[in-house]
Amino acid sequence: MWLWYLAPGQRLGLSCGRVWLLVLLLLGCDLAREGGSVLNCPPKCVCASNIISCSKLGLGIIPTKLPRFTAILDLSHNNLTRLRADWTPARLPHLHSLLLNHNALGFISTEAFCHVPHLRYLDLSSNSIKALEEFLFSQLQELEVLLLYNNQIAQMDRSAFDDMARLQKLYLSQNQISRFPMELVKDRAKLPDLALLDLSANKIKGLPVAALKGLPAWMKNGLYLHSNPLSCDCGLYELFTHWHARQLSSVVDFREELVCSLPLAKRSVSVFTLNSQDSLNCSEFKEHMLEAYLGDTVTIDCDTKVRGAITREWVTPNNRRFPEETANSTMTVLGNGSLQIRLIRVEDMGTYTCYAVSQAFNETLYVDVMVHNFTQHGTHDTLNTAYTTLVGCILSVILVLIYLYLTPCRCCCRGNEKLAAQPEDSINSSMLSTTPNHNPEVAVRKGSLSHLAASGPMQGQNEPKWQAEPGSPLPAAAPSP
Repeated sequence: MWLWYLAPGQRLGLSCGRVWLLVLLLLGCDLAREGGSVLNCPPKCVCASNIISCSKLGLGIIPTKLPRFTAILDLSHNNLTRLRADWTPARLPHLHSLLLNHNALGFISTEAFCHVPHLRYLDLSSNSIKALEEFLFSQLQELEVLLLYNNQIAQMDRSAFDDMARLQKLYLSQNQISRFPMELVKDRAKLPDLALLDLSANKIKGLPVAALKGLPAWMKNGLYLHSNPLSCDCGLYELFTHWHARQLSSVVDFREELVCSLPLAKRSVSVFTLNSQDSLNCSEFKEHMLEAYLGDTVTIDCDTKVRGAITREWVTPNNRRFPEETANSTMTVLGNGSLQIRLIRVEDMGTYTCYAVSQAFNETLYVDVMVHNFTQHGTHDTLNTAYTTLVGCILSVILVLIYLYLTPCRCCCRGNEKLAAQPEDSINSSMLSTTPNHNPEVAVRKGSLSHLAASGPMQGQNEPKWQAEPGSPLPAAAPSP
C-alpha cells in the first residue's frame, strides 16, 4: 500500500523495475533448465563462470553432465587412468582448455576428442603414456599448445600429429624418445605454424645435422635438444656453435646442458669444447660467406629468429637502402623479405645488412657476399678445353708407340721359306713362271716342262739345243714311245 503514497511518476518507474526483475528471474530459470546455472557444478568441484576446477579430488572417473558453456576444465592431480571416447556424453562446443596433467593416464582413445573440436590448449603432462598411436590428435584441428612432457613415450606414429595445422607449441621433453622426429619439422606443410618443439631430456643419440642446418632461424630458435645423450662429432660442434653465434634461445638459454659423449671415453663434455685438443680438435667455426660469379642471379635471405617480421630493410655495401623507388634497378626485395640481385657485378661484393622489425623485437643480420671475377660457365669451358687437349696428346703418343713396336714384319715371315728353297730352283721357277691360263692344254704343257726342268737331264741324254727366251713359245712335247 505504500506505493500509493508516491508520486505518479515514481510509481511508474518502480513498476517498470519490478517488471524487469521478473524478466531476469525467468531468464535465470531457463538457464538453469539448460544446465547453465552454478547449481549444475559437479560435486566437490569449484565453478566460477565458465571455469570448472575439479583438481586434487582423487577422482577415478571424470564427472558427467558438465555444463555446455564450460570453457576451461581442470582435471589435474587425480587418479584418472583411461580417457575414453565417452568421457563426456554431451558436446562441449565452448571448451578451449583441458588440463589432465598429473594423473595416471595410460590409454587415450583416438575418439576421445570428438566432442571438443574447438580445443586450443591440452595438457597431458606427467602421466603414464607410452606410445602415441596413429591419428591420435587428428580431431584437434584448432589445437595450438600440446603438453606431453614427463611421460614414458618411446614410440610415436608418424601420423599422430596429422591435421594439426594450427599447432604452435609441442612439449615432448622427459620421455623415452630415441629417434629425432624429423617429419615434424622437415615437412612444413604438416605443421606449418610449429614454432616450439621441446625434445630435451630424452634418449636421442644422433641428430640429422644436415637437415637441421636447412631449417629457418625462427624454427631453430624454438628447437630444444639439450640433456640428450648425444654422440660427439665435429658436425654437432659446428651446428650448435652456429646457433650460439646467432643468439638462438634454444642454445643460449641451455648452453651448460648441451653435452655429448666422446667416442672412446665414458665421460660427457660440453659441445662447445670439441675444438680443443683434449677432445676432437674440431676446426674453429667461421660463418660461411655467400659466393657468386659474374652475371649470376643471387638471392640473400633475411633469416630472422622471429617468424612474420612486419618489415625488412636492406642496406648494401654502398649504403643504398632497399626497398626503394628506383627504376631499372638490379636489386629488389622479394615478398618473403629476401634481397635478389640480378646480373651481379664485382662492385656488388661486400657486407649486406638486413634490419627486421616486428612487434616483439628488432633484429639485425649481416651477410657477406663474394663475387668471383669470371663467369662460372666460362671457367667450365676452359677446363673442358684443357682436358680435351690432354686426352688428345695421350692418344697421339699411344698411336706412335703402337706404330713403332707393334707393326707386323713381313720379311721375317718369309725368311725361312727362302732359306729352304735351292737357288737353282728359284731361278728356274722365276724363268718359267707365266701368267695363269685357264686353257687345259697349255696347263698340261707347262706342267710337263716344269717337271723336266726341275728333274734335270737324264743320264745318257744330251743337253737341249734350245734356250728359252722371254716371251718365246714353248716347244711341243715329244710323243711317248
